[in-house]
Amino acid sequence: MDLLNNLVLGFVTAASPWNLFFCFIGVILGTLIGVLPGIGATATIAMLLPITFQLEPVSSLIMLAGIYYGAQYGGSTTAILINMPGESSSAVTAIDGYQMARKGRAGAALAIAAIGSFFAGTVSTFLVAVFAPPLTIIALKFGSAEYFSLMIVGLVSSIALAHGSVVKALGMVVLGLLLGLVGTDIYTGTPRFNLGILELSDGLNFVAVAVGVFGIAEILRNLENEYDREVMIKKVTNLWPTRQDWKEMTAPILRGTAIGSALGILPGGGAILASFASYTVEKRMSKTPEEFGKGAIAGVAGPESANNAGAQTSFIPMLTLGIPANPVMALMIGAMIIQGIVPGPNVATEQPALFWGIIASMWIGNLMLILLNLPLIGLWVKLLTIPYYMLFPAIIAFCAIGVYSVNSNVFDLFAVAFFGLIGYVLAKLRCEPAPLLLGFVLGPLLEEHLRRAMIMSRGDPSTFVTRPISLSLLLLAAAVLVVVLLPSIRKKRDEVFVEEV
Repeated sequence: MDLLNNLVLGFVTAASPWNLFFCFIGVILGTLIGVLPGIGATATIAMLLPITFQLEPVSSLIMLAGIYYGAQYGGSTTAILINMPGESSSAVTAIDGYQMARKGRAGAALAIAAIGSFFAGTVSTFLVAVFAPPLTIIALKFGSAEYFSLMIVGLVSSIALAHGSVVKALGMVVLGLLLGLVGTDIYTGTPRFNLGILELSDGLNFVAVAVGVFGIAEILRNLENEYDREVMIKKVTNLWPTRQDWKEMTAPILRGTAIGSALGILPGGGAILASFASYTVEKRMSKTPEEFGKGAIAGVAGPESANNAGAQTSFIPMLTLGIPANPVMALMIGAMIIQGIVPGPNVATEQPALFWGIIASMWIGNLMLILLNLPLIGLWVKLLTIPYYMLFPAIIAFCAIGVYSVNSNVFDLFAVAFFGLIGYVLAKLRCEPAPLLLGFVLGPLLEEHLRRAMIMSRGDPSTFVTRPISLSLLLLAAAVLVVVLLPSIRKKRDEVFVEEV
């Protein structure tokens, strides 16, 4: 009964005209960004963070969430039409989706992706509504020792699931943690690591770091590949799947939804991992595995369902524990903190309208996407013909205005430029920036709970291993790290992410 009452509260909140408007804006922007290759949801949300500060917390978070799962929808459009995933989680969709398009079945491929995405989004939203409250109740029993251990699990998992070298991912986490230490000591009030710069007394500006590392760096990377795009499909027809298509796509959609819902909760990029895992499962279960890579319907339906389900369930640890499952969730937590909301289990009890409004808006947003995306396919195709050199000056100007509007501080603009260059260099060195952002967001919280736990235990570090939940979490983190370092696992891990290198 409580669940029903909470869902009613959520839908009343999400269905208000103001919140519906921002949900609509979010999913449209998300689809647009997903369609335009290379920018991505993370960079877009980082760029749009400044304008959300003028909104009510629930409206801003609903819009940011809409951008995230809207980008998952839009990413499949470019993957299918021009073999260039707008989102990294759509990389697998490109394998068979593009082959379907070359055979004249682009419309069917886009429809299958949209239907699978809607079903997966609906189911995973229901799972968020069912499992988030019990996890919140459990999390309310956590002390500082448990939170410290939980964050260690999150950081270790982000290393395990990051692309490329484990050592580089570990370095990114450490760099993020160090950047999070800049500012003022949380207990003594003593300035530290600020190089004598007054503007760094309160720490590095989260928006400047996020916009620089993801937004500006992505623009610089995309300028390198400006001439790689070519739209081969000028007109999309026959959008509705045939009876045989329905028969072939039903089981993969169900399996992809299950895989994505489970893996999306994992820190470090579960939606991306889910799409690869779904493709592998479908290929192994298929009676005609030789069709994969040549336009197999299951190769589109399964991964698309998986990555959208993963995108939705990644909200569970963010809403219940205040732990980001991926860089987008880290940005969402940053938005909550700037809005004056302390992320964690108290959100559900102290601000139920916000908590349940976000959950309800996911279903509303998915409905908007299925109703809008297919009729607007022609528009998205035309947008793909816009040269990127015409887009990036406007994007950079928008970023600069947005970042400056937060604190009206010119120093933040220099910080954006600096971190943009840092992000570009890291990309060239094949160092994924996602673990860096997770480390930067979790760093201050990790330090706070570590020091608080040590103060409460009077300096006894055994408090982390004498408390059962904390010990279990630390053992889990150690197990994940050991497993990912095993030679056989490392080889498999490299094979999983090879499509995105």
